[in-house]
Amino acid sequence: MTTDRDTTGREVGELLLEQGKLTEKQLEQVRRRQRRLSLPQHRVIVELNYASEEDTYRALGSLKNLEFIDLSNATLTAAVLEQVPVKLILHYHMMPLSLDGEVLTIAFSDPPKQIELGNLRLLLGKRVKIVLATPSSIHAAIKTHFGLGAETIQRLRAERGLNEFDQEIVFDVKPAVEDAAVDATIADLVDQILLEALRLQATDVHLEPYPSAIRLKYRIDGLLQNIPVPTDLRQLHGAIVSRLKIMAGLDIAEKRLPHDGRIAMKTAGEEYDLRVSVVPTKHGEAVCLRILGRQSLFLDMGQLGMEPHQEAIFGDLTRLPQGMILLTGPTGSGKTTTLYAALAHANDGERKVITIENPIEYQLDGVTQIQTREDIGLTFSAGLRSVLRHDPDVVLIGEIRDVETAEIAVRAAQTGHLVFSTLHTNDSVSAVTRLLEMRIESFLIGSSLVCSIAQRLVRRICRHCLEPDPSIPEPLREEMAQALQLPPAEIKASRGRGCVECNQKGYRGRVAIYEFFLINDAIADLIGPEVKSGQLREAARAYGWRSLREQGWIKVQHGLIPILEQERMTRRVGTGQLATVR
Repeated sequence: MTTDRDTTGREVGELLLEQGKLTEKQLEQVRRRQRRLSLPQHRVIVELNYASEEDTYRALGSLKNLEFIDLSNATLTAAVLEQVPVKLILHYHMMPLSLDGEVLTIAFSDPPKQIELGNLRLLLGKRVKIVLATPSSIHAAIKTHFGLGAETIQRLRAERGLNEFDQEIVFDVKPAVEDAAVDATIADLVDQILLEALRLQATDVHLEPYPSAIRLKYRIDGLLQNIPVPTDLRQLHGAIVSRLKIMAGLDIAEKRLPHDGRIAMKTAGEEYDLRVSVVPTKHGEAVCLRILGRQSLFLDMGQLGMEPHQEAIFGDLTRLPQGMILLTGPTGSGKTTTLYAALAHANDGERKVITIENPIEYQLDGVTQIQTREDIGLTFSAGLRSVLRHDPDVVLIGEIRDVETAEIAVRAAQTGHLVFSTLHTNDSVSAVTRLLEMRIESFLIGSSLVCSIAQRLVRRICRHCLEPDPSIPEPLREEMAQALQLPPAEIKASRGRGCVECNQKGYRGRVAIYEFFLINDAIADLIGPEVKSGQLREAARAYGWRSLREQGWIKVQHGLIPILEQERMTRRVGTGQLATVR
């Protein structure tokens, strides 16, 4: 086991304790886990997330008298990278940084033993200077310069005995003996793509074929990011798609029609469902994987990101005996997470809870879940009729898409059922006008709709590199002051500087902004065929309604999201002033 002590016997944890990065209790927990698992102390500290990776490895470098390098600020040239064979870079998980005469500086996350260092000097024919870097920064540098899956490509070349692939590799369901190793390597490559997506907390994986390359993209915190891949991956595209089809139980021979399937996988003790969509394109089949975490979804209401008064109202809504609660927002705004958190709270064992969804994204214990199948006539409206004959107390309708479903949902909310559903509108108030457009009688809306909630998911500032934002545009400062009812001098904002923990993005994770529109008697009286959204907003404002943008300023003031993200999600063209991009 690698020691984490210096010549005086001091540990990494002790140094972090002196720096105020660890507490005595945390250090004791680290030591217990270290003894039980026989792991280096610095790895245990990072795994438990007691200190940042950068702080931990800086401390380790200090103890070992090794210089710590932030690879995000390092300039890596092709000339230096060519000094070390790719096979060695991948094997030792290292990154060559510079060449000064006969001295080659190499960054390691785990410094090699003396015998390995001697072998490296012989193989490279140069003296080696070791510096320390974090594992994630080395991983990111390798991925950037050689592409995700470079190690697998190297292994596949060795197995085929080729320098370059001369033809596209085909994945077979029952591989021949001589190709079994190759097919196993393809399977490893697919696993690597999926595990990297999980590591980066991506929600979607896109694999797109083009004439001379394929592009791999992950949707992280709501935005697509290109993932570098080796150029040779184009020849493996058919094999990768076939492997994914086999995992999803799809027909690998059918390449002319779209496919939909599901993959169940488990890693690090957590289970995931992957929703697979394959569509034919001119240059091959494109694949999209939606990653659904079976366990991570079940959030307590306190984790949703609601303000304290919103959370209290939401809790009261889940305990109502009847009425309709609608969630509105675009695809990917977190409506499903909020709905399931509501169902988990409503599922108290004393009420029958039934859902009708398309598709069923997560399995809920103690809840009867039905998936629609329009090909056999099981639509939302038809299924809802059957559900209401099944003695439910709480009903979740995945989405109100048509007049018939809306009418049944409204009637159900009036006859002793608590109904949750979603509707596609821009804000909470527009849910009323949308129902009116669907020809639902105004008196039915006023008597059945209890609350409409709009939400958006916005990127959260990375807590490891959070810093004050000194340059708040004056118009936005005034807008914030008015929205928060604070003096302009007390307005503040934060931003992410970018660090190893957030891959230099300045963002890590997302938080939801909520807009609640509660229907009281005064507002219900206004609902009529000619009512406008603006009239309802003005009436609701008198009872505490605040827009999504105003709710977003609260999170800016609290240092949860930056001004740029608030502007990206809530600014409308022709209003406000876009913050200067830094």
